[in-house]
Amino acid sequence: MREAAEFLSNLIEVTPVWMSAVVLFVCILVALWIVKSIVFFYLRCLIDKSNFVFDSLLLDAARRPTSVLIFAISLKLTELILISLISSSIEHSDLLGSVSQIFFIVAMIMFADKFARVSLTHYQDSSPILKTSGSLLKGTLRVIVFCIGLLIILSTLGVSITPIVASLGIGSLAVALALQPTLENFFSGIQMIADKPLRVGDFVELDSGEQGFVEKIGWRSTWIKMLPNNIVIMPNSVLAQSKLINYYYPEKQLSVPVDVGVHYDSDLDHVERVTLEVAKEILRTHKWGIPEYETFVVFHTFDNSSINFTVMLRAQEYFNRFFIKSAFIKALHKRFKDEGIVIPYPISAINLSQESATDNLINHNTK
Repeated sequence: MREAAEFLSNLIEVTPVWMSAVVLFVCILVALWIVKSIVFFYLRCLIDKSNFVFDSLLLDAARRPTSVLIFAISLKLTELILISLISSSIEHSDLLGSVSQIFFIVAMIMFADKFARVSLTHYQDSSPILKTSGSLLKGTLRVIVFCIGLLIILSTLGVSITPIVASLGIGSLAVALALQPTLENFFSGIQMIADKPLRVGDFVELDSGEQGFVEKIGWRSTWIKMLPNNIVIMPNSVLAQSKLINYYYPEKQLSVPVDVGVHYDSDLDHVERVTLEVAKEILRTHKWGIPEYETFVVFHTFDNSSINFTVMLRAQEYFNRFFIKSAFIKALHKRFKDEGIVIPYPISAINLSQESATDNLINHNTK
């Protein structure tokens, strides 16, 4: 240490102070950077063997902020070393101290922002709330962290933040009036997150008739991916006030009604028995069927040419109902043909005797 101090003293004597400060700063920065790389390497090796989650999140969040922190420490150490080697304080020492403090605060802000974002990302898939509102929460937390950090930096520089906070209270009213549609969409998004009428991944139907999967609930709008692979973008305020059907709530399974008609001469008990056998077989063998569902048949209409009934099936989710219904109709049509059960064509009967009497009456009146 004594040799290093003597070397620095000789360097300061033969070179300008600013050049000595730059050389000293670069040396300290390189040394700390090497130490940081070695420490992070060993920490990564230890974390890879650990079963904890937060240590990995902390290390990932601290990587870039540590680089900024090293810059701040290098500035502060340069200032302290030069002051200790020179009897009087060096010029612009206050500036170096203020800059180092600012970089230290920036490092803390970066760490808080990064840690919040990586934590939300890590738990987003396992939490329904975070899966639905992850992007909105990330943006809100980021704004809060940066606003608090900016106020701390201003306070560090000696700027009184009390008038700023008071001005923000007055100016926020004007901003709220100017950005009323945007804020309405923002708070409508928060309302949907709290009320949870829909979540990311849900299959919904809007009151305008569009159907699709919820892709994202953002600050201003909600993105719904329709079956033809296009996107419907709905403002949050409009979506919060409209009627919608969520086919994934409270669960994905849903009933699939199938309407069937048979001839009036059919044995309805036999029809019911055959239909239930086919329905149970489809629910058991189809990959999107629910085998444990107790299917049933309900006769409900004496139609013009048939007796109509409804068969209730069960699918794993809304989108699968088309394939369940198609497989059931094909199997039931084949089984009805084998059992001799007739599915009649629409029939329109003409009463010839009544038509003949009407013609005779018209001819008599004409004469």
